[in-house]
Amino acid sequence: MLFQIKSYLNFLWNSKNQHGVHSPFVFDLVTKCFYDKKSKPEYSILKKYRKSLLENKDFIEVTDFGAGSRVFKSNKRRISDIAKTAGISPKRAELLFRITNYFQSENILEIGTSLGLATSALSLGNENSKITSLEGCPETIAVTKKMFQASGFKLIDTNFNNIEFSSYLNNLKLETLNNKEQILDLIYFDGNHSKTATLDYFELLLPTISNETVWIFDDIHWSEDMEEAWKIIKNHPKVTVTIDTFQWGIVFFRYEQEKEHFIIRA
Repeated sequence: MLFQIKSYLNFLWNSKNQHGVHSPFVFDLVTKCFYDKKSKPEYSILKKYRKSLLENKDFIEVTDFGAGSRVFKSNKRRISDIAKTAGISPKRAELLFRITNYFQSENILEIGTSLGLATSALSLGNENSKITSLEGCPETIAVTKKMFQASGFKLIDTNFNNIEFSSYLNNLKLETLNNKEQILDLIYFDGNHSKTATLDYFELLLPTISNETVWIFDDIHWSEDMEEAWKIIKNHPKVTVTIDTFQWGIVFFRYEQEKEHFIIRA
């Protein structure tokens, strides 16, 4: 906790808003997407889905393959408690919707479904999107599928996979090397908050990038390990533009952009 407080104070000291941004690409993203304050009809759908989870008092047995929970002491957890403490926040869900909508991302991968709070934002961002969402825990993904369907989301365009992440990503890498149609427009990384796993996923997914690809890493300041992983990602030769919003690290591979790193309050 002390580490995160120090990291956040450092973020506040170094961060800027749109007035400190000189890249036209990033300036437009910040002003037209990050800071878009207009109400959207999709926000009420996100709110309704969250409410359905917060009202669910059932218990499930969670299989945790990641860095573990700082909140829960037991693997037997109430669904409403998971939604309250472990899922994406309402503000971040709205921002994720806006980012997906802004870039009109079609081929999307989510690493770490949890209860589908982020999945719902991704699916609403572009009605033509096709989403593959990976979750290691069988009971969690079973609940998510059921709740997603009950809430009226289109399951036909959302492929939920109960699978170990590295296994799926290794297969995807092989497929991509043989088939350029495996290019992914957006990847949301929220599955394993450890340096080793994050960097492994980064390397495995590099064959899927295009000039328009957007990658979003959750919890880049979760630990010293994650901050080290973020520094390595920023310095990778294929990465051109990065944005640190404290909660997220957003990565672009646009060849026409000069290499720049931004710290933005969003």
